[in-house]
Amino acid sequence: MPHIIVIGAGITGVTSAYELSQLGYQVTVLDRHLYPAMETSFANGGQLSACNAEVWNQKSTILKGIKWMSQKSAPLLLNPSFSLHKYSWLFEFMANIPHYEANTHETVRLALLARKRLFEIADEEKIDFNLEKRGILHFYHNKYDYDVAIKVNDMLCKAGLERHGVTNQEIKEIEPTLKGDYYGGFYCPGDATGDIHRFTTGLAKVTERNGVKYLFGTNVIDVKHHADRVEVIYSKSDENMNDEDLESVSLNADAVLVCGGVGSYQLADMLGDRVNIYPVKGYSITVNLNDAKSVENAPWVSLLDESAKIVTSRLGEDRFRIAGTAEYNGYNRDIRADRIQPLVDWVNRNFDVSTEHAVPWSGLRPMMPNMMPVVREGKRERVFYNTGHGHLGWTLSAVTAAMVSQIIAAKHPV
Repeated sequence: MPHIIVIGAGITGVTSAYELSQLGYQVTVLDRHLYPAMETSFANGGQLSACNAEVWNQKSTILKGIKWMSQKSAPLLLNPSFSLHKYSWLFEFMANIPHYEANTHETVRLALLARKRLFEIADEEKIDFNLEKRGILHFYHNKYDYDVAIKVNDMLCKAGLERHGVTNQEIKEIEPTLKGDYYGGFYCPGDATGDIHRFTTGLAKVTERNGVKYLFGTNVIDVKHHADRVEVIYSKSDENMNDEDLESVSLNADAVLVCGGVGSYQLADMLGDRVNIYPVKGYSITVNLNDAKSVENAPWVSLLDESAKIVTSRLGEDRFRIAGTAEYNGYNRDIRADRIQPLVDWVNRNFDVSTEHAVPWSGLRPMMPNMMPVVREGKRERVFYNTGHGHLGWTLSAVTAAMVSQIIAAKHPV
């Protein structure tokens, strides 16, 4: 039975481990944390959103980034300090503007397949992750933004998405808890929401029952290539120990699959590949609905506010997730109060909900310059990648896991 080592126990690593184990592989998953889904897969916006498949490669994105550079609360914030990695990424981002429409079409295609596969896995494995199949409602505050959105919607629908325009009155009928008045919107009935952390940890338990082994609290130090195997060398990820005190362990396998999120950039470099992932920080708050009034007035339909670039998900009876912003600031994981406050203010403006018990979080999205996931072989034999999903890791994970498992199966059949 071929043995595959998966590096990373986030949503892409665990779904990949699941698909590989379903095909009959022996699978070992390594992660530096003590539990699965502890980084970007911990508290994201929760949307399984084919309707959010539009890639960001447009001149308008660059102009907004420059315009908002001095506004600490801006939806898109770029730290202008020099970093070769950051600026090389930005140049590649601009070089992919001509591929905007083609990449958006491909992302829609992948998202629709992923949505179907994830629902299948959840049903088959009986995973409870606060799934709500109530669609996603995208609303706009002015005519200009809505007119731009009509063109985007036509492009998304051309790629196969079911999504239609709605009036302000229809917005209120779809989600009655909204307090404001809006110019118009679009509704995608097939999209859904769910708790990514609950799904990932639930699926990890399923894979363990199927024989997948998890080695938590481990740092990958090196990968050595041999004619008939790969050798992954790792150590305990104990921050209180000096590097020279850490005992290294080697593990042999037929192939290694990198699902390391923002760490994939460094892992790929170690493996002789260039995977130009840059970390784009996002923030969320999880509002605990501790009183009957808040439970009643928090929305069940998932929302996307165009002007604020904020998304929402209802996670069961007693939790309301609000997420947004994109911050280009390296690997900084600090939770900044000036980035969290706009999320709290937005809830207070739009809903009659208490934000007294709001838990803040930040995570780093692993973003490629073309906004497309990396699902392929490496330059060296026995190396594979499933990473770089950006803001759509939750949305695309189920399909890219299936794709990479088939790529591995073609090279290393069971």
